[in-house]
This record gives sequence, C-alpha cells and structure tokens, in this order.
Amino acid sequence: MSKYTIGIDYGTLSGRAVLVDVATGGQIASATFDYPHGVMDEALPSGKKLGHDWALQHPQDYVDVLTHTIPKILKDSGISPEDVIGLGTDFTACTVLPVKADGTPLCMLPEFSDNPNAYVKLWKHHAAQDKANRLNEIAANRGEKWLKNYGGKISSEWLFPKLWQILDEAPEVYTAMDHFVEAADWIVWQMTGVQTRNSCCAGYKAIYNKATGYPDPDFFKALDPRLENVIAEKLSCPVTSLGEKAGGLTSQMAARLGLKTGTAVCIGNVDAHVCVPAVGIDGPGKMLAIIGTSTCHMMMGTQERQVPGMCGVVQDGIMPGFPGYEAGQSCVGDHFAWFVDNCCPSEYREAAKAVNMGIHEYLTGLAARQKPGEHGLLALDWWNGNRSVLVDVDLTGMMLGMTLQTKPEDMYRALLEATAYGTRMIVENYREHEVAVDAFYASGGISQKNPLMMQIYADVLNMDIKIAGAAQGPALGSAIFAAVAAGKDAGGYDDVFTAARAMGQVKDLVYKPIAANVAVYNKLFAEYRTLHDHFGRGANDVMKRLKELKKHVTQ
Repeated sequence: MSKYTIGIDYGTLSGRAVLVDVATGGQIASATFDYPHGVMDEALPSGKKLGHDWALQHPQDYVDVLTHTIPKILKDSGISPEDVIGLGTDFTACTVLPVKADGTPLCMLPEFSDNPNAYVKLWKHHAAQDKANRLNEIAANRGEKWLKNYGGKISSEWLFPKLWQILDEAPEVYTAMDHFVEAADWIVWQMTGVQTRNSCCAGYKAIYNKATGYPDPDFFKALDPRLENVIAEKLSCPVTSLGEKAGGLTSQMAARLGLKTGTAVCIGNVDAHVCVPAVGIDGPGKMLAIIGTSTCHMMMGTQERQVPGMCGVVQDGIMPGFPGYEAGQSCVGDHFAWFVDNCCPSEYREAAKAVNMGIHEYLTGLAARQKPGEHGLLALDWWNGNRSVLVDVDLTGMMLGMTLQTKPEDMYRALLEATAYGTRMIVENYREHEVAVDAFYASGGISQKNPLMMQIYADVLNMDIKIAGAAQGPALGSAIFAAVAAGKDAGGYDDVFTAARAMGQVKDLVYKPIAANVAVYNKLFAEYRTLHDHFGRGANDVMKRLKELKKHVTQ
C-alpha cells in the first residue's frame, strides 16, 4: 500500500499544500488558500493606520490554510487518512510573532488587538531598519566574531531588530509576551501542542550557532539594558535540527484536518532552504539557485567557513550534518520586469501580441538570435542593490556600451547576462575561500520558462545546469522532510539524504556549456568583475553620491 506525506508552503500572500507519494515524490493533489487578511502594510483590521515600511500578517490565516487545503486534497485525491504518514511545513522568514506561554498570539487578545506590534511581523517588515543599523554598528565596534558568519551585516528583516522595535515602541507588548517565535515554529506548535525552534530559522535569522549558541548577554545589554536576558526571557525554547519529528497531530487538529491523531509533524523550515532536497541534492558542493524576482543560492559545505559577502553559514541549516551556505542576488526577475515596464517601445508589445506571445517571451526570442558579445553591452545587476558578495543596498544598476544602434533586445540580453555574471561572482567567491561548488541546479519560475537564460548561465559558469522537476519546490521539500519525520517503520525514510534521492525531482533536460560561448563569456566576465570591484568596493562611490544627491533634491 502506497504512503503519502503532505507539504505545506506558506508564502507571502497564500499557503499551498501538496499531497506527495513517498516512494517517488510524485504530486497527487494540491490546493491553495489566499490569506484573508493578506499583507497588512497600510492598516490593521480595525482600520488603524500603520507607519512607513510596516508589513504585518494575522496568524489566524495560517491555521485557515491548514483547514481549507488539507481536507480539499484528501477529498480530491481519494487517499485514505490512514495512508498519510507525515506533514511538513515551510515559511517565508524571518516572519515572527509575540505569544503567550500557551502559544496564543498577543494580537488575538482584546487588550492588544489594536496594537500593531502585537501582530505577526512579516519577513519584509522593514520598519526596524534603524534597529538593524544600530545592531550592526555595535556588533562591529565590539568585534563580535559571529558577524562575519552573516557577511558582516544583520538585516532589518531578521529577528532581533524586530524584537527590539517591539521593546522600544510597545514595551507593554514586550512585557506581556512569553515567547517571540517564528511563524514556521508557531504553526507546528498549533498542530502538535509542542513548542519547537528549528535550526534553520534560528541560525540564519536569529544569530544562533550550534557550537556557541546565541551571542552573549553582554552584547544584548550593549544594545539596550532591557535586552540583557532576552534569550532566557523570550527565546528559551531549545533549537532542534531539521528533519526531526516535532510531535504528532493533536486529536483536535486531526479532527479539523481529517487526518489521524498522532500523524507525524516535522520541525519547521524556511521556504528557500527546504528546496534543496526537492531537487535530489544529497551532499555538499551542489548549489541550488532559486531564481525568481530575486535569487537565493543554497549549498552545503564540508566545514563551516567565514566567507565574505555570504548571507550566512549555519550548521544543520539546510540538511543535518553539514554547514549550510546561503548567498543571493537582490534583483533578477525584478529588473527584467522593470525593463519591459519602462524601456520597451509600444511597437514591440504590438509585435508580441501579433504572434500571441508575452513581451518577455518575445524579447527573449529576439535576444536568442544573437551571439555572446554581439550587442556590445555590459550591465551590472544592482537595480535593487547587491546582496552578495558586496552586501550593499546603496549600489545601483548600470549598463555600459550603448550606442545609437542599441536595440531593446540588446539591453534585455545584457540584463540576462548580468544576472549570470552576478551568480558567477558568488560561485568564485566561495571557491576562493575554499568552499567547493561542483554542481549547479536551478529552480523557480524563470528556470522553467526561459531556456536562453539557462543556457547563458551554463556558458557563463562553464557548468552543467540541472533544472528542478517540481513546480512547487518548497512544498515538495517540506513533504520530503515529513517523510523523514515519519520514519522508515511508518513507510517513510530514516534520513533526509535517502529521502531526497528517492523523492527529489529534476528534469531530464540539462543545459551544457558551449565551448565557443564560454570563451567569449570569460572575457566579458573579466570586464564585469573590473566594473564590479571599481564601483562596488570603494574605488568610485558615484552610485552612492548620486543616490544621496537625489534624496536631498527630492526632499
């Protein structure tokens, strides 16, 4: 009798569940539920206005995802609940909320229902940037060694800036909360009745290190004396490795979902990191690029090294037993969208419509007719700053070489190539610091839809590019970890590496480098690297001076 697991992927606007065959990783059924409250970035449900850069959510939406999607996929598939052996979840991160000792969110209590700081702070809540700036300054001045594990900067999107904001702006909320938890852990708590803290969120978003723990109380005291004992007071839950069983479904939750009481529930995870086993990666040196509006580059290594410019290195952060490395590019699909919205003549749109093509597909087709180097352009992919390896949000985009003969398809291809050069910078930065990158996988919508871009990546990196076989990579990854939480005796697996090999999926199609193209792109990348270092490492800060001038002129 076949066995199945359910993976639930919590995105920014909706949650989706997939029912997966444990033997093959094949998707049997899926369902999506849009959050009723969406992203609250202007006002609370009461109508109370929010400030600039706020992004909140309501935790009830996360429970509603479970109660709407899981009964639906069971009904659509006809699968017996007896054959569902596990559930796994992943979340956008860092998405955090203050709760009482029993897990009740403070925003659900009448006395805090109109207090913005009592709600879920979504990953893209940036209203704590001043706290992040101050945290980084203090950490650097104190010579905190852990700072190098995160490329030298902690983001405003991470846990401690958000928690510090609560303390500073709403001390009554800070005092009332018993725990400050990741939504990824909170939803597992709701299913099992067991509080856990997963090693992925703790390591990448809360400055936790498996060997040394959290930063010392003296550091938090330097931020604010009231934070000296923040770990003991608000983050006391032990950290658990990925793939472990958090607990079993409570009888109450099982009844609501139509599943068996005691069904295994896996420790929570992060949406990007959980994708790694979804493509069958089972060891170090294999990089996965999740390519969308931005790109996350995930990879495991053989030992923990401090690599300048990476987003983080965390032991057990991706798969157990290995340090997990994360890097990224802030602008990929976003600057293709910017180009077609702002730089594409109407006649191109009309021509695309005449052949029943989208504008991106049409421009890609024109660009594909060119040989590497034919357009004479070179672009820097910094339209939204640089995440890796420069870690500088104040850098901006650039395109060099335009003439009166430059056409839109030339510029579009140059932007495609720029993202490949940015990825090569990340790969070479790892290699220069003794972290091997031996294989390359791509996931996300662009990898599925744009063959030209994937061939460019193969040529620029001079590596084979393998493409994810599942459209719902995070949900499949969560289902894989669920099979591990269930264990072999229940019909699952005893380790995530075996599960990844069995359930992970890649397409038969592999993009292979073309020698003639590689030779040209090596020359172009050398030029890219010169520009990258000149404008990004302080030789010429004209991009920052222009931004500063713009800010003063427009005030």
